[in-house]
Amino acid sequence: MLNFDEERFLRIQSGAASLAKRFDDVISGCLAAGADNVFFLGTGGAAILMQPAYQLLQRKSRFPSFIDLTAELLITGSVNLTKKSIVVMPSLSGTTTESVALLAKIKQTGATVLTLVGHEETPLGKGGDHVFVNFAADDTSCESFYLQSLFIALSIMNHHGEIASHQQIVAELQTLPKLLLDVKRAYEDKAEGFAKVLAASDYHIVTGAGNVWPEAFYYGMCILEEMQWIRTRPVHASDFFHGTLELVEKGVSVILFKGEDECRPVADRVESFAPSYTDKLTVLDTAGFELPGISQEVRGLISPILLATALERISAHLEVLRNHPLTTRRYYKRVAY
Repeated sequence: MLNFDEERFLRIQSGAASLAKRFDDVISGCLAAGADNVFFLGTGGAAILMQPAYQLLQRKSRFPSFIDLTAELLITGSVNLTKKSIVVMPSLSGTTTESVALLAKIKQTGATVLTLVGHEETPLGKGGDHVFVNFAADDTSCESFYLQSLFIALSIMNHHGEIASHQQIVAELQTLPKLLLDVKRAYEDKAEGFAKVLAASDYHIVTGAGNVWPEAFYYGMCILEEMQWIRTRPVHASDFFHGTLELVEKGVSVILFKGEDECRPVADRVESFAPSYTDKLTVLDTAGFELPGISQEVRGLISPILLATALERISAHLEVLRNHPLTTRRYYKRVAY
């Protein structure tokens, strides 16, 4: 595979998968101590990656869950954020400015903070009540953070008696690292073609629904915009029909991500509409990936993980096609802002 270290990928994703029991032990302890809600409070891309877990709890659990923007919450606070809250704070670097500032404020409330970091010797790596360290880099962080936050959500549901198959689901999730590597290998030949579509236009409408919408948002903002300086319009597949559809015409690129959760019909609607008005609809559908031993229930849960693992291969080809390394920045962490 192009510019890819298989052993490194397996090590990182296996590291995330190995945290399942510790997450369950920590969540169990928090709930036993009286925790009555959970906040997912990342910044930027890390925050987006928490959305599928938050959505799962919001729709399938009676345990109150919240997600917010750290920069705003730092100013406004929340009446729901108390000493009985579980706070999940992801930061790959462990140094994200807004998250570090918010951590200090949260500690004053007495809430229990779980930090998910790539580096322990950092403010967030040292500041959490329970610190989960799994080294990763930009090209491997999506799968790792998606998986870790999913373990948290599933644990909460399990301890509230809201999911009967918890043990089996976790067992399947722990087989993912090798399966994800197989997905990358199988998709490699198609990745360059998808990358050529992205390289051929300086503007893309990027859309999706259900638990893969966050990946559409993430890929548009954090990869195409930040890392490739390609203009995008990330829009939820539902909102697509309440404004953005008016921008669709011949020559306009529409990128549709499709997952396998119950919201798939919302994405189907875009797929049915777009070809009548543009000749540039490109679809990435997780249903095409082979995952032996993974149940349909789990496939639905891990759709954003599958997309992330295929999109990394697309990005690897894209940076070569455009002669624009994914690490190139003009402003991010380079100038004061």
